[in-house]
Amino acid sequence: MSYLVLARKYRPQAFEQVVEQDHITRTLSNAISADRVAHAVLFSGPRGTGKTTVARILAKAMNCEEGPTPKPCNICRSCTEITAGHAVDVHEIDGASNNSVDQVRELRENIKYMPAHSLYKIYIIDEVHMLSTPAFNALLKTLEEPPSHIMFIFATTEPHKIPITILSRCQRHDFKRINLEAVSSHLGFICNQEDFALAQESLGLIAREAGGSMRDAISLLDQVMSCSKESITHEQLLDILGVIDRKFLFDLSDSILRGDFTTALDILDDIYERGHDLKKLYADLLDHFRNLLVVKMGKKIGKLVDLPEHEIDLLVEQSKPVSVAVLNQIFDLLFRDESSIRLAVQPKLALEMSLIRMFQFKPALPIDDLIDKLDYLRQEIASNLQPSDGLTPEKEAEDIRLESERYGARNDQKRSFNTGRGFPEVRATLNVSTDVIQANLDDIWNTIYEHISQKNPSLAVNLTKCSLKNVSENRLEIEVVGNGFTINMVQREKNMAFLKRICTEYFGKEKQIFITTKIDPSEDNQKKNTKDTHLKQKALSHPLIADAIDIFNGKLIDVKIR
Repeated sequence: MSYLVLARKYRPQAFEQVVEQDHITRTLSNAISADRVAHAVLFSGPRGTGKTTVARILAKAMNCEEGPTPKPCNICRSCTEITAGHAVDVHEIDGASNNSVDQVRELRENIKYMPAHSLYKIYIIDEVHMLSTPAFNALLKTLEEPPSHIMFIFATTEPHKIPITILSRCQRHDFKRINLEAVSSHLGFICNQEDFALAQESLGLIAREAGGSMRDAISLLDQVMSCSKESITHEQLLDILGVIDRKFLFDLSDSILRGDFTTALDILDDIYERGHDLKKLYADLLDHFRNLLVVKMGKKIGKLVDLPEHEIDLLVEQSKPVSVAVLNQIFDLLFRDESSIRLAVQPKLALEMSLIRMFQFKPALPIDDLIDKLDYLRQEIASNLQPSDGLTPEKEAEDIRLESERYGARNDQKRSFNTGRGFPEVRATLNVSTDVIQANLDDIWNTIYEHISQKNPSLAVNLTKCSLKNVSENRLEIEVVGNGFTINMVQREKNMAFLKRICTEYFGKEKQIFITTKIDPSEDNQKKNTKDTHLKQKALSHPLIADAIDIFNGKLIDVKIR
């Protein structure tokens, strides 16, 4: 065939022509100039980034008639033969098909012979990681101490598969992926050389599809050029390459951010009807939300987002109304579903299910808002530790005074109360001495308590654990047992007035009532525990706590009451 593909036609023939691998070409040029070139060199990196190309340039630089020189002439016999691929002193070996120990032994026998007309006999072994373990072992000694006229250049995309014993005997250079701008610029140069018109947007699309591989990008450009002689539109380019228009990606992500499920499904169905690969769409969508998240954070955008400037501007606009937390939430969900989409037999259904889960997911609160709301929740819980009725001591005293006045007014209207009728036992006790009364305090209190229960049940509840401790001529002493609430209830003015009236009816004369208090620890602790349990349950059931646990994938360890 007379046609030479663009990848071969525009293969760099000098170090300065290699795109975006300056850290390697500069090192090799300096090493050649200083006569410090290693006898075994390993080039590793992604496909299509220039490993074999640089190996050939290095071979020309070492065997050029003007060399060794960092700038081979490309016109001498050795340079032209290497460029054409049939140099007798430069052997290019495919490691995948020449990987046996016998072939390495044959190589080891051949290195004894001097080069035909060049300074060095050079062996370029591509995909060297494909050699078998016995083949690597057979190469060890020769690789460590080769003859002075021998040089090895290895290339691989998977350096981790090479034994460490081989790696330690080589000088390693790692190639990097070529960024989108550099690929686009080089494609534009080739289009100019070929008199082919292609929009910058289309060049960027080809570069993006190449994924950092210059060879892949040039091959795609070759495919596009074969469809037309002079130019091609962007829409035609999309059809030729079967690539999803970036507009679909922005529209789909916009519908997701707006929560418009119907529009998202409609866009997905449109993409499906066009015959596009939905698994590739999902990968692009995942990458798109990753870029949105990086852009929203606003740090090192140019370095971390390998896209044209106009697309970065679109990402900035799209991310403005959305919080980092929401973008991270969507990105995390997409990433977790990636394997199920990639392995799905029916990717459309799997993608739709992923979208459904995404729309059902509650938007996450920004972390600052969440912290503010948690602070508010803490203050609300703390305020619940105060009395639930909200009474201040001054207001409570005023309520007691007013209630006492109302009770006194009612009491004035009931002066006709028959003392003896209420307590028939009183006639039997009025003439009994104080000592006898003292000996029957429990019976007296039980009688009084029974009457209180009939007249004032609410007060009787607070007197359940009380007892009569002492009775004298003009006074009696009642011990109130309970917590602080019980004691306060008994000592309220209206309750004391009622208790004094009942005792006056029983004894037939007015007596001063003295209250002694005794705190019941078990009851107080029980009430406190009950209250603490209530507060804990209230905190646990609060929606903010549930959201915090859900957002951070947390685990509740304990709830402490301050």
